[in-house]
This record gives sequence, C-alpha cells and structure tokens, in this order.
Amino acid sequence: MSEVRIDKWLWTARFFKTRSLASTAVDNGKVQVDGDRIKPARHVKIGDLLAIENGNSVWEVVVQGLADVRSSAAIAQTLYKETEVSVNKRLAIAEDQRYFSEPTISMKGRPTKRDRRLLDKNQ
Repeated sequence: MSEVRIDKWLWTARFFKTRSLASTAVDNGKVQVDGDRIKPARHVKIGDLLAIENGNSVWEVVVQGLADVRSSAAIAQTLYKETEVSVNKRLAIAEDQRYFSEPTISMKGRPTKRDRRLLDKNQ
C-alpha cells in the first residue's frame, strides 16, 4: 500500500473518532497537507507533513506509516511522528490553560443571577 485516503488515515491514526468527523474536518479546512487545503479523497503518502486542528489543539505530524483499518492506539501512534515545534506549542498551551481557566466554560447559555454573582465574587 503506497497511498491511503486522508480521511481514512486520520480515522485510523485516531485523530478523529469517526471517519465522517475526519471527512468533515478536511472539508472545513481543519487539515492541511504541506500547507495546502485539501479534499477528503486526497491520498496521503509517507513523508507528508500534516497540520491537524482537532478541537483546541493543533498537531503538526509527519506521516510515517499507512493503514486503512483502525486498530489499537499503540499501532496508531506508529503511523505518525509529531514535530518538535508542535509538541512545544501544545505543552505551552496546556500550561497556560492549567493556570487560567475560562470562568464561563462550564456554563451553558446565559448565566443565571446566582452564576453572575459567583462570577463577580471570584473576580
């Protein structure tokens, strides 16, 4: 196997829970290959540089293996290698979030009178 569809590879490498989520992310421009926006039918090859935006984290990985069947997480981690720049960025973001959490992230919708008072009290 020399090529695999990008949406299948992202699902196999466990960046997304389902293949349809991977396909939607590619359609929305959350995944780039060598800096270019792509379509879900694009084939990925060994050595390609991928930028994957998955939720609040951005991964920059180099493809090191190909598979089109999802298997264990240990095998999935052998399919890619994360760049040093990406690791450092993700660690810095995690460190920032550890010391500062958005106070309204746990609330859904408009705060109640009680929630508003608690927010004002904590500031």
